[in-house]
Amino acid sequence: MLLSFAAVCCAVPAGNAISAYVALKTGAQDDGGIAEGGSAADIPPRMLSAYKKAVQQVGKHVPKCQGMRWPILAGIAKVESNHAVGRNIAAGGDIRPKIYGVLLNGSGAGGNTTVFPDTDGGKWDGNSGGERAVGPFQFLPSTWEGVGKDAGGDKTADPHNADDAALGAAIYLCGNGRDLTKRAQLKAAIWQYNHSGEYVANVQGWIDQYTAAAKDPDLKSLSGKVRTVIEAALSQRGVPYSWGGGNAKGKSTGICCSPSGKSGTNIKGFDCSGLTTYAYAKAGISLPRVATAQAGVGQRIPASLGTGALKPGDLVFYATAPGRDQTIYHVGIYVGSGQMVNAARPGTVVRLDAVSAMSGYAGGARLL
Repeated sequence: MLLSFAAVCCAVPAGNAISAYVALKTGAQDDGGIAEGGSAADIPPRMLSAYKKAVQQVGKHVPKCQGMRWPILAGIAKVESNHAVGRNIAAGGDIRPKIYGVLLNGSGAGGNTTVFPDTDGGKWDGNSGGERAVGPFQFLPSTWEGVGKDAGGDKTADPHNADDAALGAAIYLCGNGRDLTKRAQLKAAIWQYNHSGEYVANVQGWIDQYTAAAKDPDLKSLSGKVRTVIEAALSQRGVPYSWGGGNAKGKSTGICCSPSGKSGTNIKGFDCSGLTTYAYAKAGISLPRVATAQAGVGQRIPASLGTGALKPGDLVFYATAPGRDQTIYHVGIYVGSGQMVNAARPGTVVRLDAVSAMSGYAGGARLL
């Protein structure tokens, strides 16, 4: 049943699920694959503003820090609190209701196995009987005392304030002056935040996705049908994913249901092959409706050649068993520089993603 659904509507295979840690923290697991979001579209504007503001201010506190970027902060905040989604974020940055982690009493709840005695008398975590992480960046009160700074000018460094918390996270990640443009030092910074290889990998994955989303592709060198296809796909950014949605004429309501029960019947949008069908139709090219069939059109680009063999306008495929096209579950449109236009999965929107954001790379197809 999974493979038949995957062939029709680009479902992501369950075997590629995000970690249990992220699923626990965000409730974002559906059909596996990359987690929900993946572009600035899933970040509340006020939180995104806080991340960008922190990047501008961190140099005042850690002058030797290099390479701090908002996608780094967004990657941490995505894993820690899902960007405080569902909370009210005031103009001044205060987040209500406040975000509290589990009481770190060694009970095992939420994965905690170590007792952390109270350090703040409940000032930040509302509990004088023990310690719990607080705010969108989930600082322990004891850590916050060392890195917390006032970013908004109200003379209070509050971990429940988006601006203050983002600046504190930037300071903490910068350490004594890391160069975060270097992958090894970025990894060390994330490891300092949480001593877990799984955590580091998850955060780095989000950073890569947000980095890709932050860059608009350069289309100046493209012309003709290639540019038409890519511009058509990019014009749909922000349109919601709809299981079975989209056709040559544009977005449409989808069908029921994905393997996890997500229905597109009430969502007007695109699934992955619906988006490619629409974009290529704008260039006068008719594609089969499903991803597996689209792999049989045009010049096939073997996965063995690597992603460097892709050119703008190519279809990009992913399979549960690369090398076996009948297991293809997903398709995107390559735009260059390691990016693709992607309708990723239920709960997301059409967006730019890194080609590496999906697993099971199965090559491409060139029709242009």
